[in-house]
Parts: sequence; C-alpha cells; structure tokens
Amino acid sequence: MENKENAAQKQSASGFTPYISPHEHRPEMTWTAIILGGVLAILFGAANAYLGLIVGMTVSASIPAAVISMAILRGILRRNSILENNTVQTITSVGESLAAGVIFTVPALFIWKLQPSMTTIAFIALAGGILGIIMMIPLRKALIVKEHGVLPYPEGTACAEVLIAGEKGGGLAKLVFSGLGIGALFKFIADGIKAFPSEIETGIRGFKNAAVGMDTLPSLLGVGFIIGPRIAGYMLAGAVLGWLGLIPLISYFGSFAANPIFPATDPISKLGFWDIWSNYLRYIGAGAVAFGGIVSLFKALPTIASSFTIAMRGLGSTRGGTGSGVLRTEEDMPMPYIIGLVVILIAVLAFYPSINIGIPGALLVMLFGFFFVTVSSRIVGIVGSSSNPVSGMTIAALILITLILKLIGFSGESGMVAAITIGAVICISAAMAGDTSQDLKTAFLVGATPKYQQYALMYGVFITSLTIGLVLMLLDQAYGFGSKNLPAPQATLMMMVVEGIMNGNLPWTLVFIGMAAAALVELMGIGSLPFAVGLYLPIHLSTPIMLGGVLRGIIERREKNEDMLKQKLERGILLSSGFIAGEALMGILIAIAVSTGMSLPEEPILGPLVSLVAFLLVAAILFVTANSRGKEIS
Repeated sequence: MENKENAAQKQSASGFTPYISPHEHRPEMTWTAIILGGVLAILFGAANAYLGLIVGMTVSASIPAAVISMAILRGILRRNSILENNTVQTITSVGESLAAGVIFTVPALFIWKLQPSMTTIAFIALAGGILGIIMMIPLRKALIVKEHGVLPYPEGTACAEVLIAGEKGGGLAKLVFSGLGIGALFKFIADGIKAFPSEIETGIRGFKNAAVGMDTLPSLLGVGFIIGPRIAGYMLAGAVLGWLGLIPLISYFGSFAANPIFPATDPISKLGFWDIWSNYLRYIGAGAVAFGGIVSLFKALPTIASSFTIAMRGLGSTRGGTGSGVLRTEEDMPMPYIIGLVVILIAVLAFYPSINIGIPGALLVMLFGFFFVTVSSRIVGIVGSSSNPVSGMTIAALILITLILKLIGFSGESGMVAAITIGAVICISAAMAGDTSQDLKTAFLVGATPKYQQYALMYGVFITSLTIGLVLMLLDQAYGFGSKNLPAPQATLMMMVVEGIMNGNLPWTLVFIGMAAAALVELMGIGSLPFAVGLYLPIHLSTPIMLGGVLRGIIERREKNEDMLKQKLERGILLSSGFIAGEALMGILIAIAVSTGMSLPEEPILGPLVSLVAFLLVAAILFVTANSRGKEIS
C-alpha cells in the first residue's frame, strides 16, 4: 500500500503543470502588491484579533483577501497578473494567522497587569512568525511538491481556484465590501452612539439565576454561517448546559452556604448569574477546553507521528534551489539565509531583556517549535487550517515547558511570564507554519515563485508584528481582557494552566468537573472542543452563532445542485467575512476613541426590541444574498 501511495504521489507531482508555466515570467512581488498586501494584513490582523478575543476562534483571510486584491488590482488599477494577486493574498493571510497565535497567549500578560510594551509584543510576534516560516521552507518540496495529490491542503487549493477564476473578482468583491459596510455601521450604531444595545438578555422567572441572551452583532452571525450548523450546535449545547444547568445548580446549592466558597469572595446567595459565570463557570469551561484541546491532540497523534516521520524523511532529500539551470518554480530562499535567521532568533530570545527567557528558554522554543512547526505544516494538508489543533499543541507544550522551567529554578511571576512567552512563540510559529503551508500550496498550483512567496510571508510577519501590539493595548484599555466584553478564552486558559502548575492555586475541582463534562461528550462520539468552547463562553455569543449556522443549514438542505450550492455558500461566506472585518475595524476605532479620552454615551437610547429587529434584518440580508440564484459564475 505504501509503495502504491509513493508511486502515485511521484507520478502526480512529476506530471503536474501549474497555471502559469515555470518558463513564463509575470509581475509578482511588485511595490503595488507589497503596499496593498501590507495594508490588508494590518486590517485583517486587527479584525481577527478582535474576533478571536471575543469568541476564541479566527477565520481564514486568504479568499476574502484574494477577492479584494483582484477587485483593486484588476478592477481599479487594471493590472492583470495572477501572481501579483497571489502575493497580496499571501501577505494578507499572515495578518490573520499571526493574530491568532498572539491572541491565544499574549493577553495573559495583560490579565496579570504586567502591561507588556509594544516592542516586547512585536519581538514575540516576530520571533514566532519567522520561526514558523523558516522551519517550513526546507519542508516545502517534501510536503507540497512530492505529496501533491496526497495532501490536499484544502484552504490553499480553494484560494488557488479563486485566483485562477480571476474574472470572478469584481462581483464577489462587492459582497465583501457590502458586508464590511454593514458590519461597521451596525457596530457604530450599537456601541458607538449607543442607539440601541448590542446585548440583550433575560432571566427566567422561577428558575433562579438561569438566563438566556444574545449579542446582536453581525460578526457572530457571520461566524455561525462560516462554521455551519453542526459546530454551532455543539457550541450552543455547551452554553445551554452552563447557563441553564450549571449556573442555576451552583446558585441553588450555594444558597445554603453562609460563607464564600473559593474562588468567589462573596457568598453565592449574593451572586447573580454573571458573578457565578465569572467565579465558577469559567473554570469549569476552562477544564473542558483543556480536555477538548488535549483530546484533539491525542486523536491526531497517529497523523502527527506519520507527518513528522515522513517530513523528516523528505527533509533529507530537500535542497533549496537557486542559481542557473533551476526553474523559477523550484527556487526557495537560500539555506544560508535560513541558518542566519535561526541564529539571530536564538540570540534575540536568549538575551533580549524584555523577553527574559534566557538560553534555556530559547532552546525550549527551538525544540518545541521545530516539532510543532513540522506537525502543523503537514497536518493542515490533511484536515485544513480550521481543524489544526494549535490550542491543544500549545496547552501540551505549556504544561511541559512550565514543569521544566519550575525544575530548573524559574518560579513565581518571572517563571509564569517566561512560560507564557515561550508558549506564545511556539503557538505563533505553529499557526504561521499552517498558514505558510497553505500559501505555498496556492503558489505551487498557480505557478508562483516560492522564494518570492517566502519573502512576502516574512514581510507580512514584519508589518503585522509592528501593529498587533497597539491593537491589543487599545482593546485592553477600552474593554479589558478577561471581561465579559472581551473574554480572551484561550489566553485565559493558558494563564490558568501556567498559574496552576507554578502556584498550585487553581480551583482544581471546578477544572475537573469541566473535564468530566467534556469527557461525557467525547464518550457520546461527539468532538468535545466546540462544546467546551460553548461551555466556557457566555451563552450570549453562542445564540447568534447558532442562528448563522441555521441559515447555512437551511441553504444546504434545500439546494440539491452541488455547483449552485457551492456558489451560494461562497456568497454567504464572503458577505460573512465582510461582517466580521467591518465590525472588528469599527470596534478598534471605538477603542481608539475611548483611549484618547472621548466620552461615549453610557446608556442606549432605544430598547432591546429595536436591537433584535435590526439584528434579524441583517440575518435576512445574509440569507437572501447567499440564497439568491444569480448567473452562474465561471
């Protein structure tokens, strides 16, 4: 069987012809692409940071970026190079993946009130981003070229299809920009001028401290449409257990206790449902998320083991090609550049004062980074970036790293900061490696030059690293990490793991209860991670996500023509991406206004019914737009 697979992949790789011939030269890494890609990388990085800090997940920026790029380059500037478009989407996608790695870890430092500087955040992001790229480059020929036809790399392949069908760009770009406008306008009306509330909730009479609610935000509707009804349903199931089960249960039994029960400082009888969520349910949810993340990692262990083995086997025969006689599509960044960057990274991580992890920490980064970059690079080729268990990898790495640091003398605050910093670099590098792999797959299919793609990725890391720290600072100042407005679920979880190992002050009983709940879901044959995220987050986030998932489910059930269904989902996903980007960017503008001292209205002018009606109107726009039967796009 293995010999047949090897023969098949060799045949498919050797017989493959990219869209642009290796002998044909077109504009690729131009100044136009660099400037446009940099702007979009900053925008999508900020948007995904905002989204991830609220719901604990990010969305791929590659296809929306490719569509916007084609609209600007082809529609406005009249430039007609698919390779230039590819460079723009490559740079842009870096913003999304780098933001994901940063917001999963770095906000823990803000929750500890350490207030890291922009320079420190930039160095952490830069180190993780570059590490993820340079460690993936030697694997390109082994994973992308030799295993073409074996590893599909779904997001990279889909992006290549969009780029090749470049004439789609104008019409589809209108959907992205329309969604961007709707999302921004809704956020401005709801949270800027406070015309109506962006959150509605109600308690249930006769059911103490049970509550249901909804954040009436288009971005959450868009997330639900993108992830679909099944995953959205799992999230809502976790939220229902938490808000209609565990919170009332804790309230009922806690009402008989006259004294506070750790970790709360007030008796439970005096706590409302938000207080119980903050003091108890978050720890239960954190235990469930940790269990779900680790289980997803264990499920992937066979794939991880084979991925690492095959990648290492291929690495031995991989050489970066440059010089005369080498085809354009075979040229990688020269190996001396890669070795030099590795040396610089080790030196910066070991000796830069603000990072302060020392030589042991730098070596841990390189060791764990190399392993998880290799795993991430291949696993996304099988399951896609959206199913890449980056959180599970980071949790597993953090547990081992914190134990090692404690054994070698790191303790207290300095030990916790070192653990989170090392974990952040590893998390960012794993996320970046997955994105790099998808981008290199796109480049392979369209016929781009790998070395230019790799330089574009480096530039994207640099430009996003310079700005992501400012985004975090503004959001923390305006909303506060760890609050109900900005829960930062992954970062809070990472913080709890490190604190628990270093100080032993976690309410482990609550954590184990969450693990038991996630284990029950796994035993029922259901993936526990989406359920666990729903249990951790307020129900106010899961309900609008569920509505978006239902809208997609209706379209999938009613449309029997596969080609038409694909077009409908593509329209809905692009409009949803616009919702997310527009609302997030307006949220950051509001945060800037707050940080500069501008006073915003405190109470909404109109009531929650107006908010609900406006939200349902946006849902109707999404459904009608996605479900419309326009001319077939080809």
